[in-house]
Amino acid sequence: MTMQWSPNSWRAKKAKHIPHYQDEEELNDVLFKIAKYPPLIFAGEARKLENKLAEVSNGKAFLLQGGDCAESFSDFHPDNIRDSFKVILQMAVVLTFGAACPIVKVGRIAGQFAKPRSQDIEKIDDIELESYKGDIINGIEFNEASRNPNPQRLFQAYNQSAATLNLLRAFAQGGFANLHKIHQWNLSFVEHDKAEKFKQMSKRIDECLAFMNACGINDKNVRQLYETDFFTSHEALLLPYEEALTRIDSTTGKWYDVSAHMLWVGDRTRQFDGAHIEFVKGIGNPIGIKIGPSINIEELLKIIDIINPDNTAGRISLICRMGADKIMTKLPNVLKSVKKEGKKVVWTCDPMHGNTIKSNSGYKTRPLTNIISEIQQFFQIHRSIGTYPGGVHLEMTGQDVTECMGGLQKITDSDLKNRYHTYCDPRLNASQSLELAFLLAEFLKDDDFSSQISSNL
Repeated sequence: MTMQWSPNSWRAKKAKHIPHYQDEEELNDVLFKIAKYPPLIFAGEARKLENKLAEVSNGKAFLLQGGDCAESFSDFHPDNIRDSFKVILQMAVVLTFGAACPIVKVGRIAGQFAKPRSQDIEKIDDIELESYKGDIINGIEFNEASRNPNPQRLFQAYNQSAATLNLLRAFAQGGFANLHKIHQWNLSFVEHDKAEKFKQMSKRIDECLAFMNACGINDKNVRQLYETDFFTSHEALLLPYEEALTRIDSTTGKWYDVSAHMLWVGDRTRQFDGAHIEFVKGIGNPIGIKIGPSINIEELLKIIDIINPDNTAGRISLICRMGADKIMTKLPNVLKSVKKEGKKVVWTCDPMHGNTIKSNSGYKTRPLTNIISEIQQFFQIHRSIGTYPGGVHLEMTGQDVTECMGGLQKITDSDLKNRYHTYCDPRLNASQSLELAFLLAEFLKDDDFSSQISSNL
């Protein structure tokens, strides 16, 4: 952070993927009002997350970050929030057992409304309109009124985020996150006739819980068995909105973006001299940086230095999104270079974005086999170089959608049309997410990973 930084200093830099609003006066009026609204999160919560991510960076914990590709206004419902939260908790229990370390739970929720698009214009037949860029900006309906960026949508995004956070806090602290209850949900999953290989692990978890209860360690006297810490995150794409929600923390005198605990910069907007890096460098929140196969190592090192000049553990997470077919050739040099420079970062794997394909039926999808392959390779590369694979970053939902192919449900190309509900990118459904957690837990539990964690404790 520099003395010259301010929440609006990004405006002097080149800003990519920021929509043009026809009525600037209306936009400014909306932003002025939002700037006076209550914070959605507190700075102390963001610092707590940074401390937990520091544990991940030091090889003492594992990050599970997941949620919707893009939240929508139309799908806003308490049951949907509950189901997404529920599956993340289920995954966390399985991963805790597999990794034998704390799991830091971060949702892509309560603010993930803006999406960069590869093309600014969408054309259907002879009609050209602005591309859909997330509900906070415009509507998905293909008509001019819907696709024009509308400042009033910022109010709805804020209100929906506030309501979502309120419910998540109630779930996390009010007994819904009871470890015994979560395990019972997982027991239901492994009763699936194709989940036989996961039953043994579930049985061992059951035995561990029974042993702890026999020793008097239960949800009546141990907070961690009754409630949990849960944090939120989203891409810091729509900078005018993020600026309006950036405040000075009264206890530290530092700036924080109070829209989410963690913000990340996408692969399309991480230019070291661009507006998005300029914005995130000045806020105290933990920051994620998406890195794809096009990453320039020198530029990445500049970005790390700009955002984290003090080399503070937990400050930066590097979210790798290479693709199963590219990760072996692209990631090793990145790891080696960052390690050589002694940079303290959280290494996490986004196995979703680099594995998007177009199916024969025309749907954008992601084969689960490719997702699993990228995660496995991610771990193998880290082991070979001596760095710590700190987490996964997933686009997923608690709903029974059919958007990604494969898994125990054996979703095929012909099945995609049945429940393809995403507004942008395909998501793992609840069953696929939990299946992935069991597979990852098996992978984490091998001797190499266990010894790696033990050496860092």
